Amino acid sequence: MAPRLQLEKAAWRWAETVRPEEVSQEHIETAYRIWLEPCIRGVCRRNCKGNPNCLVGIGEHIWLGEIDENSFHNIDDPNCERRKKNSFVGLTNLGATCYVNTFLQVWFLNLELRQALYLCPSTCNEYVMGDGIHEEKDYEPKTICEHLQYLFALLQNSNRRYIDPSGFVKALGLDTGQQQDAQEFSKLFMSLLEDTLSKQKNPDVRNIVQQQFCGEYAYVTVCNQCGRESKLLSKFYELELNIQGHKQLTDCISEFLKEEKLEGDNRYFCENCQSKQNATRKIRLLSLPCTLNLQLMRFVFDRQTGHKKKLNTYIGFSEILDMEPYVEHKGGSYVYELSAVLIHRGVSAYSGHYIAHVKDPQSGEWYKFNDEDIEKMEGKKLQLGIEEDLEPSKSQTRKPKCGKGTHCSRNAYMLVYRLQTQEKPNTTVQVPAFLQELVDRDNSKFEEWCIEMAEMRKQSVDKGKAKHEEVKELYQRLPAGAEPYEFVSLEWLQKWLDESTPTKPIDNHACLCAHDKLHPDKISIMKRISEYAADIFYSRYGGGPRLTVKALCKECVVERCRVLRLKNQLNEDYKTVNNLLKAAVKGTDGFWVGKSSLRSWRQLALEQLDEQDGDTDHSNGKMNGSTLNKDESKEDRKEEEEELNFNEDILCPHGELCISENERRLVSKEAWSKLRQYFPKAPEFPSYKECCSQCKILEREGEENEALHKMIANEQKTSLPNLFQDKNRPCLSNWPEDTDVLYIVSQFFVEEWRKFVRKPARCSPVSSVGNSALLCPHGGLMFTFASMTKEDSKLIALIWPSEWQMMQKLFVVDHVIKITRIEAEDVNPSEAQYISEPKLCPECREGLLCQQQRDLREYTQATIYVHKVVDNKKVMKDSAPELNVSSSETEEDKEEAKPDGEKDPDFNQSNGGTKRQKISHQNYIAYQKQVIRRSMRHRKVRGEKALLVSANQTLKELKIQIMHAFSVAPFDQNLSIDGKILSDDCATLGTLGVIPESVILLKADEPIADYAAMDDVMQVCMPEEGFKGTGLLGH
Repeated sequence: MAPRLQLEKAAWRWAETVRPEEVSQEHIETAYRIWLEPCIRGVCRRNCKGNPNCLVGIGEHIWLGEIDENSFHNIDDPNCERRKKNSFVGLTNLGATCYVNTFLQVWFLNLELRQALYLCPSTCNEYVMGDGIHEEKDYEPKTICEHLQYLFALLQNSNRRYIDPSGFVKALGLDTGQQQDAQEFSKLFMSLLEDTLSKQKNPDVRNIVQQQFCGEYAYVTVCNQCGRESKLLSKFYELELNIQGHKQLTDCISEFLKEEKLEGDNRYFCENCQSKQNATRKIRLLSLPCTLNLQLMRFVFDRQTGHKKKLNTYIGFSEILDMEPYVEHKGGSYVYELSAVLIHRGVSAYSGHYIAHVKDPQSGEWYKFNDEDIEKMEGKKLQLGIEEDLEPSKSQTRKPKCGKGTHCSRNAYMLVYRLQTQEKPNTTVQVPAFLQELVDRDNSKFEEWCIEMAEMRKQSVDKGKAKHEEVKELYQRLPAGAEPYEFVSLEWLQKWLDESTPTKPIDNHACLCAHDKLHPDKISIMKRISEYAADIFYSRYGGGPRLTVKALCKECVVERCRVLRLKNQLNEDYKTVNNLLKAAVKGTDGFWVGKSSLRSWRQLALEQLDEQDGDTDHSNGKMNGSTLNKDESKEDRKEEEEELNFNEDILCPHGELCISENERRLVSKEAWSKLRQYFPKAPEFPSYKECCSQCKILEREGEENEALHKMIANEQKTSLPNLFQDKNRPCLSNWPEDTDVLYIVSQFFVEEWRKFVRKPARCSPVSSVGNSALLCPHGGLMFTFASMTKEDSKLIALIWPSEWQMMQKLFVVDHVIKITRIEAEDVNPSEAQYISEPKLCPECREGLLCQQQRDLREYTQATIYVHKVVDNKKVMKDSAPELNVSSSETEEDKEEAKPDGEKDPDFNQSNGGTKRQKISHQNYIAYQKQVIRRSMRHRKVRGEKALLVSANQTLKELKIQIMHAFSVAPFDQNLSIDGKILSDDCATLGTLGVIPESVILLKADEPIADYAAMDDVMQVCMPEEGFKGTGLLGH
C-alpha cells in the first residue's frame, strides 16, 4: 500500500471502535494528522503529501544550498559581448545574409581595398564638426562607399564582438529572409563598386577595383585553312571554372583554357578566306590581377529539372598556385598564395549556410568567419574548405587524401589567391580621424550598455541574496511543533519557494468544507506551519481565510465516522445476504428483486453512503475551477438517481411489476429486510403481487400483430415470388417479346418490401408503392429511356403486367408509371419507339444533370487517389478493378450519385411564355440518396495513396502534395486521368475534370538520388528572381 494510503487508513482507524456521538478532540486531531512526526531532510527524498508536518521537498533546496549568483538574474555577462584581444569582429546574420557577411570579411582583409576606401571622400565630414560629433542624431551613411567605410572602420577598431550590417544590407535593398546566389552577388557588387569609385578624382581610389581584381584574356580563333588569327580582348574579375568530371583545381583551369574545334555547322567565317572554314578557338590569359578570384561552378543549371543544383564533388587545391604555365607572356611573377576559401554548407542550391576561411595578411594565421563567431584555425594539420554538412547526404563520397600544402573540399565554391610578393604587406592601415570618431562614439555607447547591464546584474544579485537569507530564515521557522499553528496549501508554499513566479495572495477557499472549515479530505494537500510564519505570510502577501486550530471541522469528522462504520457493516451484511440468497424461498414469504440490482447492490449502497458525504464533491468542483450550474447539477443528480435506484430495473413503464420473469428473482423475507435497511425507498413487490395488467394486454396485442404480419408477408411472397427472389426480371435494353408494356416502381420500395417479407416480426409492412419519388414536382418523369437502361437502372425496378395487377390489389399506388413499346408494321424491331407515361420533363431532367455535374466540380474538400505506376506497367482492369471505379468510369456512372451532404437547388424553368412556379426537389434528391445501394467509395490498392483536395486547388499545389506523399519532385511527375495528360500547372482541379473519388495515375521520372536535395523542388512554387529590384541592379 502506498504511504499516503497508509497514513489515510491510520488517521481513521479509531472510527472502527468509536461511535459518532463519542468523537472527541483527540479523535479530530488524529483525523487531521496533527501529531504525525515531521520528516527530516536527507532521510525523506520527496514530500509526503499525506503528512501535513512534512516540509521537505517543497522547493527549499535552492535556498538552503550554496548560493549561485547566476540564479538570481537572467542577464548575460555583458563582457561576453566584448571583443577579445587580437581577434576579429563578427557580423550579425540578419536572417539569410550569411553570404553577404562572408564577402564583407574577405574584402575587409584585402588591405589595399580597405586603404583605398578610407581615402574616398565622405559626407561624414559634414556630420563631424569642429566641436565633435552631433549628439542629437546618429550618423547615417548615404552611399555604398560610405557604408563600406563605416563597416570596415567598425570591423577594425570596434570593442564589440560583432556588429550589425543592417544599414549596408538595407542600402542595397536586399531581402534579409531570402538566400541568394553568393557568386552572383560578388559579381554584381564588384561591378557596382567599380562604377561608384570611377567618379573619384584620386587614381588610387578610382582604379582600386581594376588594380586588385581585374585581369585580361583574349578569345583567339585560328583558321585551319590560312592560319589567320582573330583576337577578341575581354576583361575579367573572376575565372568561372567548371568542376564536373575534375578532381583538381589545375584540371579545371586547363579545361577553361583548352582548345575548341569549330567544325561542321559550327564552322568559323574567315575574313581572309571569305568563307566558312574549320578553325580552333581557345582562351589566352594575357594578364592576371593581384587578387585572383576563382569561382568553382558548384551551382549549375539542370536541364532535366529546369532548376539549379549543387555539385557536391571534391576538388583539390594547393596553398601555392603557379599560374605561369597558363599565361601567354612568360617571365613575370605569377605565383599566387591562397588567401581565402568561401564555403557553402548544405546539399541544396537553394538553402544552406555560408562560411569563410580567410588568412590574416598581417599575421599569416587562418581564421574561420561564421557570422558573429570568429574562430582561429589552429592545429597541426590545417584543413581549409572543410565544414560539416548541415544535412548529411546519402550519396557522400569519401574524402580523398591530401598532401602537405594541399586541401580537398566538397563545399568550397570560391578560392581567393593573392599574388606572392617578396615585400611584406603594409601592416598599418589607419582609420581616418572622422571615421575613428564615429567608432569611438559607438564604443562609448557599448561601454555605457555594459555598465548598465553590469549594474542591473548587481542589483538582481543583491536582491536575490537578500531574499535568499529571508527565505532561508523563514523556512527554518515553518515547523509548528507544539506551538499554535495554522494550515496553508502545499501549492502556495511551493510557489512561494519558486523564484521564477511571483508570489500571489494565499487562497484557502478550495480547501473548505460545507461548514466553512478545513475539509478532512484536503489535509493531504495542506501543510501545518507555525503561527509566527503564518503571521508573516499574511502580512506580506495577504489572502485568506486563515485556517487556525478552530478550523478543524468536528461535524465532518463525525459524519465521516458514521459513514466508515456503515461501510464496515456493509461488508458483513453483504456476506449475510449472499448466504441468504443461496437458500430456497418457502411459501409466499418471498419478494421480487431485479437480478441487475442484486448483482450491484453493494456498489449502490456504497455510492449512497458517499453521497451523504457530498461536501467532498462540492469542494473538488471548486478545486478544479469549474463550478457547475446549480440547475445542471440537480438535473445530473436526478438522472443518476433514476439510473441507479435499487430494484427499479423490474419496474414497467406504468410503474408496476414487469411481466418478464427472466429479469427478476425471489428472495427470502430475511434477505429483503437486510436490503431494505440500505434502500428504504426501493419499490417492494411481494411474491403474490400480480404483473402489470396493461403490459399483459400490450404483449397479447403484439403477439397478434406479429401473427398478422407473418400472414401478410406470406401472402405477398406467394403472390409475387419472382419479384421477391429477383428472378425472371424484364430488361429495357433487351425488351421482352411477349409484352408491349412494362411498369416501373422505385428500387427503394422493392428493397423495403423484401426486408419486410424476410423478417415480418421485426419490420413494419409496406402499404404503398410511393412512385412520386420518381417524378419531378410537375408530375413528369425524371428519367429518359436511355438513362434507365444505364446509370439510372439502379434506381428503378421493372414490373411485369401480371405482377402489376397483383400489386394494385396488395398495395396503395399513388402514381402509375409505365413504358409502352410501339412497333410499326414492316419495321425492324430494333427501331421501335418507347413512350413513357407520364412523359419525361426535359427541363427538370436537364437541370438535375447540370446540378450534379456542377456539384462534382465545386467541392471544397474531397478525397482523390494517386496511383503510382511502376516500371511503365499498365494498370489492368482484372488486376486492379478498383482503378476503374472513378478514374475510368463512364459518364453515366459519374451522374449516378452526388456527394453526401449536398442538396440540389430549386429548379426555375419556363416553357413558352408561361412561367412555372419555383418548386423544391429536396424530396426527390433525398430519395435518390436513399436508393443508391452500391457503395461509391473507392477501394485503395497497393501503391496508391489518398489525398484531400479542393476543386479550386491548382495542379501545381497538387504536385506539392504528391511530392510529400511519394517523395517525387513535381518536375519528375507525369500525371494522367482517364488517359488525359495533366500538364497545366496553373489550372484548377475542377477545370481539369478531377472529381471526388478520382484516381490519378502517377508515372515518376528518375528520382533525385539524395532526398535532402528535395529542397530544390520548392522553387517550383517560388520562382527565382535573384537580385531583381535591388540596388545591385541600379534600382
